[in-house]
Formats: sequence, structure tokens, C-alpha cells
Amino acid sequence: GGKGMRICYTEAELREGFQLSTAEAKSFFGDERVFVEKFIEQPHHIEFQVLSGINPHTGDMDILVFPERECSIQRRNQKIIEESPSTLLTPEIRREMVRQV
Repeated sequence: GGKGMRICYTEAELREGFQLSTAEAKSFFGDERVFVEKFIEQPHHIEFQVLSGINPHTGDMDILVFPERECSIQRRNQKIIEESPSTLLTPEIRREMVRQV
């Protein structure tokens, strides 16, 4: 991962970065399409594990959401420390995130 990724703070950097990224994409993958997304400074990695399946008795979809894990402490994209529940989420945000599942 990471091919073509650039952080741009100005319009000029964005224009140059877009040209470089599309050229790189075309060269590596034969397709110049790229994703542009907002860069988030100091993000936190919070996961919710979900188990779902069809209830054999009712035919309904059952969904079980496990408590979240704060996994922001990583080295080389490998989680070093996981904390549950996350101390960063308010009860309101936690409920809304579970509801979104």
C-alpha cells in the first residue's frame, strides 16, 4: 500500500500531487483513476467487531456487535496495544457507531 499517496496542504500541492499520482497509477496499474480523500491529522484507529448471520429459527438477520477496541498504537501497521473499551468515545458516539452497523 501507499503507492501514489501524497499529503497536500495547498492547491498547488494538490494539482502537482494529482498529476504525479495519476501518472504513477497509470504506470503501475494501467489505470489512471485515483481516490482523493481528506487527510486526518493524528487519527485514532477504533474497531468494532461484528458477527452476523441468518437465524435458522426465524429467518431474520441476527447481528452481534462486540465492544470496540482502540488500536491506534501500531508499529509498521501492526497493532501493538489494544484497549477496550476505548476511552476516547463518549457513550453517545459509541451508541451511534453501533447503530450504524
